Amino acid sequence: MKAVTNISYVQLLLLHLGMAMTIYVSEATSKFFLFGAVLFFLYLIVTKQNRNDEVLLAAAYVTGFEVFSRMTGGAISYEFAKYSVIGFLTLGMFYKGFNRKSWAYIFFIIFLIPGILFSAMNLNYETSMVKAIAFNLSGPISLAICALYCYNRRMPMKRLQKILLAALLPIVAMAAYLYVYTPNIRDVLTGTQSNFEASGGFGPNQVSTILGLGMFILLSRLFLIKDRIINIIDVLLLIFVSYRGIVTFSRGGVITAGVCSLVFLAILYWRSGVQQKVVMLPKLIAIALVFMATWAFTSFNTSGMIDKRYANQDAAGRQKEDLSTGRLELINSELEAFYDYPLTGIGVGKIREYRQAQSGRLSNSHNEITRMFSEHGLFGMLGLFILIFTPLIFRIYNRSNVYLFAFMAFWFLTINHSSMRIAAPAFIYGLCLLSLVREKRKTPLHRKQASPQRNYGYFH
Repeated sequence: MKAVTNISYVQLLLLHLGMAMTIYVSEATSKFFLFGAVLFFLYLIVTKQNRNDEVLLAAAYVTGFEVFSRMTGGAISYEFAKYSVIGFLTLGMFYKGFNRKSWAYIFFIIFLIPGILFSAMNLNYETSMVKAIAFNLSGPISLAICALYCYNRRMPMKRLQKILLAALLPIVAMAAYLYVYTPNIRDVLTGTQSNFEASGGFGPNQVSTILGLGMFILLSRLFLIKDRIINIIDVLLLIFVSYRGIVTFSRGGVITAGVCSLVFLAILYWRSGVQQKVVMLPKLIAIALVFMATWAFTSFNTSGMIDKRYANQDAAGRQKEDLSTGRLELINSELEAFYDYPLTGIGVGKIREYRQAQSGRLSNSHNEITRMFSEHGLFGMLGLFILIFTPLIFRIYNRSNVYLFAFMAFWFLTINHSSMRIAAPAFIYGLCLLSLVREKRKTPLHRKQASPQRNYGYFH
C-alpha cells in the first residue's frame, strides 16, 4: 500500500525541514506558518466539501504542530490547537454529520456540565472562571468532538495513512528545530532530570509526548507501507526522532511510544497470515536492532546519564525515592478531594486551589483520570467509563481498525502522565473509532490518451 508517492513524500519532508530552519532563524515566522496552514486547510475543506475527510487532515496537522508552535511562540493562544481541532471537526460534521450510535459521547459532554456549575460556586473570587474552564475542559471537549466525528466513519487505510502523515510532518520539523537548537547534548546536561534545553527551551513532558507520537507513527508506517524508498526514509527518521525524544530526559512520551508500538505489532502479528508473519519477522528483528543502536548512541552521547534516568537514579547513581517525580503527591491530593466530594466533585479548575490550601503547592494536574474524579465526582467517573468502554464495545462489532488498541493505549498512557495539556491524546482517541474499509478499485477505461499522466499530489 502506497500512502503517498516517493516524490511527494520527499518534497513534503524537505518543505518542513525548510520551515524548521526558517523558524529557527526567525521565530516570528512560526505564527505565519501556523496561520497559513489553518487558512490552507480551510480552503481545502470548503473547496472539496470534506469529501475525503479533509477536516481530519487539518486537525492532524494542527495537532502535530501544537507543541512546536508553543515552543516557538507561534500559538495564537495556548489552547489554539484544541480550539482548531474542535472547529475543524465541527465543520466536518456540518458537511457529513455524525453517526447516531455515537450518542454516548453526547452524554460525556453532558456529564461535564455539573463540574462547570460547581466551579462557578467554588472558585475563589480572584480566579478567572473562564480561563480555568478553558484550560481544563478544552481537552475533554475536543476529545468528545473527535469521537463524534470519527465514530464508525468509514475510510480506506490509505486515507488514514495520509492523516497520520499530516500529524507526522510538523513533528519531524520540530525534531529538526531541536537539533539546531541544541546540536551537542553534552553541553546542556546538568543531571538526570527532564532537560528543558534539549527540549527547545520548552516543557520536556509535552515535547517528549509529541515526539513519542511521531516515533509510533513512523514505526507503524514501516509495516503498513510497502515501498522500499519510503521505508528507508522512515527508518532514518525513526532513529532521529527517537534520539531527540530520548534526550529530553522525559520518560513519559518515550515509554508510551514503546508500549503503543508493542501493542500495535502484537495485534498486527496476530491478525496476519503465515506468509505475512514470515515477512514481518526480519523487520521486527531489524527494528529491535535499530532501537538498541539508537539507545547505545544516546547513552554514549549523554555519558550514561540516560541510563541512570530510566533506572530512576541521580547523576551520582543514587536511587531516587520518588519514581513519579512528584506526580504521586498530586494524585493523592486529587483523590482526597474526590473522597471529600464524591458525588459532585469540587468544580472545574478548583483542584489547584484545593491543593494549595492542603499543602501550599500551587500546580496543575498531570493525571486526567484523577482530575476528572476530583473536579467532576461521580459524573467524571461515568464520563471515564464511557471513554474506556465505548471503543471496546465498538471493537466487538467492528474489528477493521488495526490501530484501535494502540491508539487507546496512547490516549490512556498520555492522560496519565501529561493530563490533556495537548490535543494529541484527544485526536488520537478519535482515530481509534474509525472503521477501515477496502478501497474501491476503479475499473480502468481502455481509451487512447495523448500522453501518460501521473498525479503525484498529496491532497488529490
